[in-house]
Amino acid sequence: MSIYDDILGTLAKDDKWPVQKEEAILEPFRFITSNPGKEIRGKLIEAFNQWLNVPTDKLQVISKVVNMLHSASLMVDDIEDDSQLRRGQPVTHKIYGVAQTINTANYVYFLAYQELFALKGTATAGPSQVALHEIVTGITENIHLKRVFSFSQEELLSLHRGQGLEILWRDSLQCPSEEDYISMVNQKTGGLLRIGIKLMMACATTNLDVDYIPLVNAIGVFFQIRDDLMNLQSKEYTSNKGFAEDLSEGKFSFPVVHGIHADRSNRQIMNVLQKRPTTPTLKVHTIRYLQEQTKSFDYTLSVLDKLEAQTRAEIARLGGNKKLQAIMDLLHVNHEGRSS
Repeated sequence: MSIYDDILGTLAKDDKWPVQKEEAILEPFRFITSNPGKEIRGKLIEAFNQWLNVPTDKLQVISKVVNMLHSASLMVDDIEDDSQLRRGQPVTHKIYGVAQTINTANYVYFLAYQELFALKGTATAGPSQVALHEIVTGITENIHLKRVFSFSQEELLSLHRGQGLEILWRDSLQCPSEEDYISMVNQKTGGLLRIGIKLMMACATTNLDVDYIPLVNAIGVFFQIRDDLMNLQSKEYTSNKGFAEDLSEGKFSFPVVHGIHADRSNRQIMNVLQKRPTTPTLKVHTIRYLQEQTKSFDYTLSVLDKLEAQTRAEIARLGGNKKLQAIMDLLHVNHEGRSS
């Protein structure tokens, strides 16, 4: 009997999605996650849990969701930036192709949302906590799930808005102000960090009324400005991502933004960004210009000092957290431009 003899019945069968097919389309995701970085996001979740005491099963789900969203966003970012290396290996789309990588990244976004259903039934935290235990459990779960999905949707929108602005500035050769840059970073980099901590706050068993989001925002901005500096200064970054990759991308990173505004009459940096250099000559020249002419690296270090001091002060104000302090120690940049 041919499958076409009863096509309605054939298509109506509730066939399960085969595991081998699932693994095949997830192979690009497995590739990028097989070579983890410094796992700063995982360390942040562990550190914030000293305050929030999220139940272990819920914390595992949150960690998994954050890792999935982060890895999927990296696959897309590398395509948008035309990157060559990620953590010292070829970027995913250079191996699996642009089409398959985009599809897998989008698929992982939806799988992450599916994972969020495992968080149902947890008491809602903070001022909106459901205190009347007599409320029907199903209603309570629906309220909580709605809140959880709202967090995720809100921050994923924020992430893509920030990423969209950065791409727009790059491709139209529009240098943002420092204020616009900070706002963009708070959307792009802060978005994924906030998802994890907001989910933790929703599932917390202690410190239910404490708002940790301002601290998360500060960490996100500090992390991105540091990353921008390291991209142009760090030998480790050269090994992992290539030499001054941000210049090849044409990216308006923090030192570049400062360098352009420091002398608007000099268009050297803008012209280099327009050319998207892939060989060292123009990159070395631009780095030397930023270092010696506009003092942009010194300026970036001074900003990092201010942000680090304020972030550490906020950690102390919230009661202290040894694991968070250890993360800040790890991210500290000394005045030779090298990380600790």
